[in-house]
Amino acid sequence: MTKLEKVLYTGKTRTSGGRNGTARSSDGRLDIQLSSPGTAGTGTNPEQLFAAGWSACFIGAIGKAAHQMKVALPADLAVDAEVDLGTTDGAYFLQARLNVSLPGLDREVARTLVNAAHQTCPYSKATRGNIDAVINLV
Repeated sequence: MTKLEKVLYTGKTRTSGGRNGTARSSDGRLDIQLSSPGTAGTGTNPEQLFAAGWSACFIGAIGKAAHQMKVALPADLAVDAEVDLGTTDGAYFLQARLNVSLPGLDREVARTLVNAAHQTCPYSKATRGNIDAVINLV
């Protein structure tokens, strides 16, 4: 386990009611209703939040790699994240796919950026070896 030498930011939330409750950040910027996946509820769910967080972080990691490689990124760079909640032998698990779109970039350059991002993105590091995660260049 890697110990942090310096904490850059701490996200703080309070959640009540679980999957059918609410979540609010300490600074008030996040204030959402939660609902279970696949239900008619009006809120989001933890899998969607995880997908949004990972894809945003991954785009940041691509940007860092592009800066180091002196590569200009396309304005329409996007990551479509899919996080599955499922079961195996009665226990709950996650699996995920990140579908990365880097239109207009040479495929080899794009693959190098995606591979570098997957090595540096904190979400990728946290999930590596823990869930089935596939990073696709689309």
